[in-house]
Amino acid sequence: MNLLFLTVLFPLIGFVILALGRNRLSENVAAVIGVGSMGLSALTAAWVGYQFLQAPPGSAYVQTLWTWMQVDNFNPKISFYLDGLSLTMLGVVTGVGFLIHVFASWYMRGEDGYGRFFSYMNLFVGSMLLLVLGDNLLLLYFGWEGVGLCSFLLIGFYYKDPANGLAARKAFVVTRVGDVFMAIGLFTLYRELGTLDIQTVLQDAPSYFAVGSSAITFATLMLLGGAVGKSAQLPLQTWLADAMAGPTPVSALIHAATMVTAGVYLIARTHVLFLLAPDIHELVGIVGAVTLVLAGFAALVQTDIKRILAYSTMSQIGYMFLALGAGAWSASIGHLMTHAFFKALLFLSAGAVIIATHHEQNIFKMGGLWKKIPLVYACFLVGGGALAAFPFVTVGFYSKDAILAQAYANDHMGLFYAGLLGAFLTSIYTFRLIFVVFHGKENGHAHEIHGIAYWLPLSVLLILSTFVGAIIVPPLNGVLPIATVVDEATKMHVELLSGGVGLIGIAIAALLYLGDRKFVTALAASGPGKLLGTLWLHAWGFDWLYDLIFVRPFMWIVRVNSGDVFDQGIGLIPRLTRFGNRLMASTENGQVRWYAATMAMGAVVVIAVMVLI
Repeated sequence: MNLLFLTVLFPLIGFVILALGRNRLSENVAAVIGVGSMGLSALTAAWVGYQFLQAPPGSAYVQTLWTWMQVDNFNPKISFYLDGLSLTMLGVVTGVGFLIHVFASWYMRGEDGYGRFFSYMNLFVGSMLLLVLGDNLLLLYFGWEGVGLCSFLLIGFYYKDPANGLAARKAFVVTRVGDVFMAIGLFTLYRELGTLDIQTVLQDAPSYFAVGSSAITFATLMLLGGAVGKSAQLPLQTWLADAMAGPTPVSALIHAATMVTAGVYLIARTHVLFLLAPDIHELVGIVGAVTLVLAGFAALVQTDIKRILAYSTMSQIGYMFLALGAGAWSASIGHLMTHAFFKALLFLSAGAVIIATHHEQNIFKMGGLWKKIPLVYACFLVGGGALAAFPFVTVGFYSKDAILAQAYANDHMGLFYAGLLGAFLTSIYTFRLIFVVFHGKENGHAHEIHGIAYWLPLSVLLILSTFVGAIIVPPLNGVLPIATVVDEATKMHVELLSGGVGLIGIAIAALLYLGDRKFVTALAASGPGKLLGTLWLHAWGFDWLYDLIFVRPFMWIVRVNSGDVFDQGIGLIPRLTRFGNRLMASTENGQVRWYAATMAMGAVVVIAVMVLI
């Protein structure tokens, strides 16, 4: 396990080489470095994981490299902590990340900035690994900021289009709001406990904080603020859909295996603190439930294939927050893992669809594609089935039902019914996408696609998105609170209910979107249909609201202060200096009589002063 640091080092080395080489490296060399560094990281993670699993359950391994800084008693270290939770995240980030890199080596061929793209991707993964392996909250925060920077670079990769730059800035600014909240939470914890070492904080907190005290409530509220920003939950969810401006492999990496799961990981890692703040713990579940439902409705009317999947990501992360708030800690991380499988599969498959249709993203300009790209069709059926929790044959069924069963057993009935409603909406919008894209009449020209870097990652993820993926059980015993035991009758009841809801949603999607679609067209054209369609298409108007509350007042202040009063005030100093300089320079005129007169006047002034004093 002493090779743990290499999992982080390999992507960072890849980043340095690609960043220095840039356009001087050929596409093949850039692909070998970018994909190879991720492959080495994944192999190292597999070896480290194998060694770790030989140890007794609940054990942990700490690898300290060096002391980062030392200021008085504050001496955080570059130190990695490996337990069941960080091992699960390590496997997801390196394993799924490697498959996405392989696919990207095919998808990005011929694009300007090929090497630059992989340098950003490697840095992104390296930052995410720092986040999940960091033994102290400061190192975790360093990785946290690193993925934020890389998301800006990757979302705005096609920087020549101003809209892409705007989407990148929006993601950066919105997530920075959450990051400020998180930083305040870390300041609070350090002030109270005198350390940011995660295990020390979790060990000391129960004896230091009273349950529900104002200090721990405030600290956890700030941590939740950071989590909702990074994981695109209400009210900081607006950046995620616009992040689709980046290349499709970026969408897969951000939305499946890395950045958006960071908030879930943060809350799970600091679960002891949230258990000491019951109100904030309950708020976590409420935020997840509301985001789950709102994002589900928004996905019902989207026409861009990637935006539909973006809202589904927002919704599924909401499921994970719901699970955390309901006390289903292990089920939340289990769904995080399975979501990485099927969401990466769906995004990469969407990328294949976009390539096959000559970069078309409007689903209503597609149709009948199952004949042209049968592998992608199979991937969408399996991945979409997992997203909709199709009973027994898909991995999503097992992870999602574990969340609902725990919510039911823990008597969180509001969260349970919100989860059922979310499952119903998910099945409708997912199979709406599949039926419109792959069935019916072909609306545009599409071509077949080939290549091992295209079909191999899809095939692996397809297998993991079936019930085979459910065989992988995260080693969370002794790391997270023990789950409530759910009796077989309750489990069966929840499975039948959630499975039935999902199947009904699929049936409704088939009735509405297979065939001529006359009913749904008429419904969309009606008064209420137009109103709801517009509201959901614009994601409940949050962008408009934030523009009204924050952006417009700020721009008004900018216009009012266009002359910059403060700069003008400070500018008086150099203006006075320049005036004095010109005044003194004017006395040097080269006239002897003037110099003699000024000397005499000076002598008179000196004598007068001496006499007066």
